[in-house]
Amino acid sequence: MRRIILPIPRKYIRALRSAARPALLMAIWNALFVVSGLLLIALGGEAYFRLTKPFINNSFPFHFAEGVGLTREPNSELRYTNLDEGLYIVSRVNGQGFLDREPVSPERAAAGCHIAFIGDSYVEAMEVPIADKFHARLEDMAARELPHLAITTQAYGLGGTGQISQLPYYDEYARRLNPKLVVLVFYLNDFFNNSTALTALARGIDPDRMPHMSAQRDARGNLELRPPDPEYERFLLPRLPKRWYESAWERLVRVSYFAKWLDIKKLIWVDVRLPPVAEWAEIIAERPCCVLLPHVDDWQPRSKYRLSFIGSPFVEERLSPALEEALEYTAFGVEQFKRRADRDGAVLAIVAATDKMGTRGDPQFDRLSAIAESRGIPVISQYDYILRQGHDYLDGRRRGDIHWNATGHQWTAEAILEWLKENQDVCD
Repeated sequence: MRRIILPIPRKYIRALRSAARPALLMAIWNALFVVSGLLLIALGGEAYFRLTKPFINNSFPFHFAEGVGLTREPNSELRYTNLDEGLYIVSRVNGQGFLDREPVSPERAAAGCHIAFIGDSYVEAMEVPIADKFHARLEDMAARELPHLAITTQAYGLGGTGQISQLPYYDEYARRLNPKLVVLVFYLNDFFNNSTALTALARGIDPDRMPHMSAQRDARGNLELRPPDPEYERFLLPRLPKRWYESAWERLVRVSYFAKWLDIKKLIWVDVRLPPVAEWAEIIAERPCCVLLPHVDDWQPRSKYRLSFIGSPFVEERLSPALEEALEYTAFGVEQFKRRADRDGAVLAIVAATDKMGTRGDPQFDRLSAIAESRGIPVISQYDYILRQGHDYLDGRRRGDIHWNATGHQWTAEAILEWLKENQDVCD
């Protein structure tokens, strides 16, 4: 079939072109105006944040210490900000790789009552200056109220660790000062972090190649310690490849103050895929250490790429087998600390370090108490102290976060000081 083409008179074509030209020019000018406006806003925002903010990107330098695992880079500068609260903390990591003052001399520690605090992010406490941390405040208050004890303190903490992974902190560092009191600061996710299988799943780490001290069962089913693997990064579980705009936005956020602010405020939302937890679970569950993973029905991923909060399952009255096993790992880690303290003539105590742990009657607190009290380890409840003082526990936390602010650290120091006044014999 032949197509019929109707000729359009030239005068109409010229008229259309004449009418379209102004509209096209207007569209081009409008586009240039919008782009120029956005560019000016971006440049102005960048200039404003660079002139008014000390820094906008966090800096958490890591270091792998042989036999210890991950710590912070010794003698490095750690920077922390959350923007929302105008919080800009710059702290110096000490020579041992922890966010604290340099250790006291062995002579000074031996002359009084030296206390070693060991824990996770609640002990590391990058959210407050070192002088405001609970152990530093405890030392200051004890100098005034218990001067005859001559208390000195040292903190060994790293976020995301549990008691098993913290054992080298005592063996390699804290023990050198012969502390009379060793205090484990316990947060509810320690149950989770003590489990090799659950930790490997949450972080996408090979359970046989952990970056810190871990525990696994031997051929007879007994738990045994395994040293950290310096080559753990070579054996990470497979990640999802990043899409081009994810990588581009990440690079921009690292160098631009304004982009970082937009990202934190969620004013620009970039669809970043979450870790493939379901796939990791299938891989890990094939290992002898982790056969109970498929039965973790209390906290199965809400979607293919999402993992439920790692502490919340332990509030349930009944736990699945993998979570029950996590309690066994926690008891094993606490027992290892107890043996070390007994061997070295020190007293071991535990601080229940969060309002989420509650007090008697809370399943999480009761589970921790059962582990501790069966071994003769006293438990100091920070939450119980807050209630008795008539405070609102929310006043001791940072806004939108679970970690303590300066007030929370002060209350923790007061709770420990109260316990020390009633148990001064631990310093004998």
